[in-house]
Amino acid sequence: MLIYLRTLGESFRFAVNALRNNKLRTFLSLMGVTVGIFSIIGVLAAVDSLEKEIKGSLSSLDQSTMILCHVSFGPSDVPRWKREQFPLITYEDFQYLERTISDTKASTYVLNVPSQTIKYDEETIENVNIGATTEGWYDIEALQFEIGRFFNASESNSGANVVVIGNEIRNKLFGEGVDPTGKKIRLYSRKFTVIGVLEKEGASFGGGGSKDEIVVVPVNMVRRIYGDNNKTTFPQIILLPKEDVDDDAYVALVEQRLRNKRGLKTDEVSNFFINQLKGFTAFIDNIIGVLTGIGAGIGGFALLVGGFGIANIMFVSVKERTNLIGIQKALGAKRRFILFQFLFESILLSIFGGLIGLLFVWLITIGLSSLVDSFDFVLSFKNIALGLGGAFIIGVIAGVVPAIGAARLDPVEAIRTGM
Repeated sequence: MLIYLRTLGESFRFAVNALRNNKLRTFLSLMGVTVGIFSIIGVLAAVDSLEKEIKGSLSSLDQSTMILCHVSFGPSDVPRWKREQFPLITYEDFQYLERTISDTKASTYVLNVPSQTIKYDEETIENVNIGATTEGWYDIEALQFEIGRFFNASESNSGANVVVIGNEIRNKLFGEGVDPTGKKIRLYSRKFTVIGVLEKEGASFGGGGSKDEIVVVPVNMVRRIYGDNNKTTFPQIILLPKEDVDDDAYVALVEQRLRNKRGLKTDEVSNFFINQLKGFTAFIDNIIGVLTGIGAGIGGFALLVGGFGIANIMFVSVKERTNLIGIQKALGAKRRFILFQFLFESILLSIFGGLIGLLFVWLITIGLSSLVDSFDFVLSFKNIALGLGGAFIIGVIAGVVPAIGAARLDPVEAIRTGM
């Protein structure tokens, strides 16, 4: 056992000395692997970061949540021309489903309206995201409050001028830590009474999606401004069934009820879509899988090219040191000593190239994370291990044939060739 360890140690030292004595060639060789590892791990890190941000944004919602609207969040068999003729989801649709379906845990009607400017005394904030919804949004989103409360059913139904604000909105308008409940802010040229401040959530996917930068008002107040047939408001109903209810049966019931309300015949296609969050998550997983496969393929090809470069250099290295190999064999060096010597050289080249590639990826993730506040770029341990493992395998594959060739050289012929 000791002699094998000594052989490995000697072979490793020879490999290091060979790389040290040919610095330019070593640098050019490992650049190929550096580019390959940078490509594959860079793409995988970007895809992982994107997946983390998207799923993090959806984490507050139950996977059973479903969204009714006039568009599909995924592929659809309905022709585009027919989808464009679908009527908007209305507040009356929402009220009807609330009355006729008893297996609903929580429901809400939401309008996506343009951002607005809000004011309090001398303080003004422009381009603030407005959440126009009903009281059920509190349960759908599982909201947490730092101060105050959400608006109730009476305030929602009447469209009262009350408002719930995000944490950052409170800090900018009133100051950090200040209790703004009962104070009035100006929005839509009206005065609104602040009744609650949401707990700090942090950045969310897409930047403006964070609840820290949102202002939530009763949807019926916003309906009086935009009307009920305005496609720019993208009206939708969000439903959350009870825990013991079968999701498929619930979807079928919702579809039947809404078809009946809209007077659709049996042979007519439903003129609305029920988008299930778990189906949307599966759709995202499929997209992420495709992006990962494409990125791994491109990066793998670049890594393979780097491997060819190392293999080429190793053949040249064996050719240059043929005389030395013959002398080593004449002095009693075993085949495994020569084999490990060149194999270690190839692996070291590849590992060093991989480390440099990972360093570049790490520096870029740090730079992008600091520049883009709303997006957190991550380099996971899994990707680091994958990068180093890939570099090691490429080093073995690229060096094994030249190493075997060097180990099989006849000492007499090797010395004669070198002379």
